[in-house]
Amino acid sequence: MNGKFFKNIEVATALGLKEEVLYVEKQVVSKTLTQTNNVSITLFAFDKGEEISTHSAPGDALVYVTEGEVTITIGDNDPVIVKEGEIILMPANIPHGLEANERFKMMLVIVKG
Repeated sequence: MNGKFFKNIEVATALGLKEEVLYVEKQVVSKTLTQTNNVSITLFAFDKGEEISTHSAPGDALVYVTEGEVTITIGDNDPVIVKEGEIILMPANIPHGLEANERFKMMLVIVKG
């Protein structure tokens, strides 16, 4: 049985987000759970020191850190350290970037209107 909008995830099974994506040395690993015109949900695992350079997205982006710690910079704001169990919102069309202070995992949800 498959979900209508989700992929790469088992149906009717309790899963831990941390275990759904694994670390790889000196890499960023991603696993897309859903991607539609209006919503995307992706899991990421970053090795320490890996980063995503400054960019912007056409929708609001919500980061939920499931393990570890990351520094995120949004627009002209001071960098914010986001730790396991915390979320941060990155507004649409505002430049943002991130750097892994240590190995960390996150779920990224992007919503477009």
